[in-house]
Amino acid sequence: MSPGDRNLAPRPAPDDAQDPAFLDGTEGAPRDETAPDGAASDAGLARAEPPLIIDLDGTLTRVDTLHESAVGLLACGLPEFIGVARAAPGGKAAVKAAVADRVELDVTCLPYREEVLELIRAARAAGREVHLVTAADQRIADAVAAHIGLFDSAHGSRVGLNLGGEAKARFLVERFGERGFDYAGDQAADLPVWARARRAIVVGAAPRVARQARERAAEAGAPVPVIVDPRPSLPKRARAYLRALRPHQWLKNLLVFLPLLATHREAGGEVLAVATTFVAFSLVASSVYCINDLLDLDADRAHPRKRNRPFASGQVPAMHGIAMAGGLFAAGFALASLVNAMTLGVLSVYFGATLLYSLALKRELVIDICLLAGLYTLRVIAGSMAVELQPSPWMLALSTFLFLSLAAMKRQTELVDLAASGRTESSGRAYRAEDLNVVTMMAIAAGYTAVLVLALYIYSPAVQRLYESPMMLWGAPPILLYWVSRMVMIAHRGGMDDDPVLFAVKDGVSIACGFGILLIGVAATVL
Repeated sequence: MSPGDRNLAPRPAPDDAQDPAFLDGTEGAPRDETAPDGAASDAGLARAEPPLIIDLDGTLTRVDTLHESAVGLLACGLPEFIGVARAAPGGKAAVKAAVADRVELDVTCLPYREEVLELIRAARAAGREVHLVTAADQRIADAVAAHIGLFDSAHGSRVGLNLGGEAKARFLVERFGERGFDYAGDQAADLPVWARARRAIVVGAAPRVARQARERAAEAGAPVPVIVDPRPSLPKRARAYLRALRPHQWLKNLLVFLPLLATHREAGGEVLAVATTFVAFSLVASSVYCINDLLDLDADRAHPRKRNRPFASGQVPAMHGIAMAGGLFAAGFALASLVNAMTLGVLSVYFGATLLYSLALKRELVIDICLLAGLYTLRVIAGSMAVELQPSPWMLALSTFLFLSLAAMKRQTELVDLAASGRTESSGRAYRAEDLNVVTMMAIAAGYTAVLVLALYIYSPAVQRLYESPMMLWGAPPILLYWVSRMVMIAHRGGMDDDPVLFAVKDGVSIACGFGILLIGVAATVL
């Protein structure tokens, strides 16, 4: 249900906004003593109900719509960036118009602040006018107003007028008079507007901005600003930034240690080289996750779980995400260059493949599953390159089929959720609900082939040289067979998270299976 469809009945609002006089605009209004109790004269009401003015970026929404639109340019190509750059001499308003010309922002899925929507509903229920006045492009203001359905008018920037800061203050004073409106904003650029408003409403602002708003109100003898949805504490914001890096996904990069373990080599220098490779892959992977999440904002916001991701929910600004992606990319490649040129080359292929996946191939049927499996295998190859080992054909075959099974399970999980929601097509993917059975068969077939490869490997001459008791390794294929079968069944029943690898590291049975295979390998080595 869109915000505009919700009940307009007033609800309790935070802090000073709970004051009925603030909500209905009668604060300080003259009363008609001859009127019935609790009623004000018509003249008093007319004078005492100033309009409520709402800013958009960072206030009504938790994000900056210009930044969100600029991220959309990433998928439009270099010519579009050049077109926007050519508009720069015309000023900020011209740039905003140029971006809006090229990117149509989906305002229906933006993360709106429920606390601000409650203020708007309460004001409307009390008969007050509510206007959206924003520095965003006029087209975005119109689209948001139409979606919300609670505003009397919407005013945004247009070529020749950037409706922000002092320009917004002058616009509002000309329209409503000095001290003739209440204004809800969120940043330092709103200080000139608050200075000329009857009352300041500070939404999600930094402590410094809120303090300045209070100080200026005290100097002007204005009412104390209303604080709505205060900015989270620094530790909480730091956790949001950390979540944006998806550190739990770094577990997949432990695959770089697999070649070293499989060959039973334990030299300190080689361990350090593989550990450095692990960190490099983790940083570059986080860089790509940031890019992927920024490109997937609309799809994530339509997803029941992904909409809570830091970028989709507005906890981390889009521009910060771009800066994070650049810094992580540079740090990761710098570390890889310290290992050797081959590792740097594999990391380059990994980055290019993941970026290609994020930009296009994740929307292609079956290719996305194959590429996901290949990205897992690249990690194994990188581990071999870090210690200058020739990748084992057996290990590559086992990795390819096992990870193809896991990639298919990932799509299987999404299709199970899709079918449960009653939809027929997935957002941002090439799959339909009717594809579930085929994708499930892919997961089973690839997983069972991996078991077969493991069994053939145990029979190979290489195993006879590496293990003291190779026959003990025959305990591993039944465990892997059981694990693959169980994982497919859990995914089929809708009990798996979006990523089967992350599900496995939190699943007790999966951990027991992995530990069992590890014990079998150790026993076959030393006994």
